[in-house]
Amino acid sequence: MNFIETVLARRSGKAELLPGETVWIDVDTLLTHDVCGPGTIAIFQKEFGRDARVWDRDRLVLMPDHYIFTEDAHAIRNRDIVRQFAIEQDLPHYYDDASDRYRGVCHVGFAEEGFARPGRVLFGTDSHTCTAGAFGQFATGIGNTDAAFIMGTGRLWIKVPETIRIILHGEWPDHLMAKDVILQIIGDLGVDGATYCTLEFTGGAVAALNMDERMTLCNMAIEAGGKCGVIAPDEVTNEYLRQRGITELEEIYINGDANYKKVLVYDVSLMHATVAKPFSPDLIANACDLDSIALDQCYIGSCTGGKVADFIAAARILNRRQVKTRTVAVPATREVEAALKTETVDGISLCAIFKEAGVEIGQPSCAACLGGPEDTFGRLNGAEVCLSTTNRNFPGRMGSPRSQTYLASPLTVAASAITGRITDPVMFLR
Repeated sequence: MNFIETVLARRSGKAELLPGETVWIDVDTLLTHDVCGPGTIAIFQKEFGRDARVWDRDRLVLMPDHYIFTEDAHAIRNRDIVRQFAIEQDLPHYYDDASDRYRGVCHVGFAEEGFARPGRVLFGTDSHTCTAGAFGQFATGIGNTDAAFIMGTGRLWIKVPETIRIILHGEWPDHLMAKDVILQIIGDLGVDGATYCTLEFTGGAVAALNMDERMTLCNMAIEAGGKCGVIAPDEVTNEYLRQRGITELEEIYINGDANYKKVLVYDVSLMHATVAKPFSPDLIANACDLDSIALDQCYIGSCTGGKVADFIAAARILNRRQVKTRTVAVPATREVEAALKTETVDGISLCAIFKEAGVEIGQPSCAACLGGPEDTFGRLNGAEVCLSTTNRNFPGRMGSPRSQTYLASPLTVAASAITGRITDPVMFLR
């Protein structure tokens, strides 16, 4: 069995699993937020009873993050529903947006709080739940009905996915980030090329990545149709968890006879800064071939591009330079927000670099990534052209359906912010 098959076999009580088998899985954690939480709660209470208790209050994580810092009545109603449920159920892992427990984007906050651990099974009511696969766990998004069933039983009936193995080797060039690589992979596979498959990332170039960059790879597995993304845990994983006080970890061993649907191999030393054009993540081109595209806004943020490593990368380019186009930076979480003041490039804090460059800094949340209400920070309100570190560029994704969103790495977005048009970051890193 390969890695994910091994993890699922353990949680199904079976000695062996094959792709295509359908089994009951014991769930370690259920994650939901302010968008899908109310729907899940409503189904749970309808099917299990208004006074029913969740299967395990310690395994349910509620992290409001999507429609935060808005006065929109519908958004406030959603958050109130989640808050009331957390109070009624006495849930210890509720991160109230109206308190100092608020974290920000759930996928990054989930990892920061130590819930993402090797060998576990996570289901979440958000397609980018697959981010947590970077920690060596089965993590995938589900709908409200499945989530409500888990909420009442702690189990789910699922089909074992096939696995596409992606081997990355070579030395990382200065201009390349995980975002460039995953966009290239999505471009090669297509948005449906990995439908209901695990994308397993491995190789020396993966081992060289920090956890933020690994999370970026797994985060966008869904954009190729993937069921999940996964990276086997190693010392980098363990050190990240040790820093959060987590030392008791499940070890996962796989045999040498693992089967894969296909194997893709990439040499990162030969790869280029990559951009996805509107309106699909698989419409890729090299950044250097899009230098005629003028920009109205640049955006650095989201679960994909709003982590500490993302802001450090952007600061490398922005340091002692001025942006030419409106540039918005939204840290994914409160922890990332704090790091903007403590992390430095050339002895200057990231926060100072951004402010001196003319970058607008927002409060931690999903913000404009999902469009959101009209008062959402960074939202596109007209026919703007935006270059963004986010994960999707469908029509209207960041606000106005008349806008156009291009996707790129933080390095490419920062370089483009300076020139006012899509720019290969290599010109600032020579």
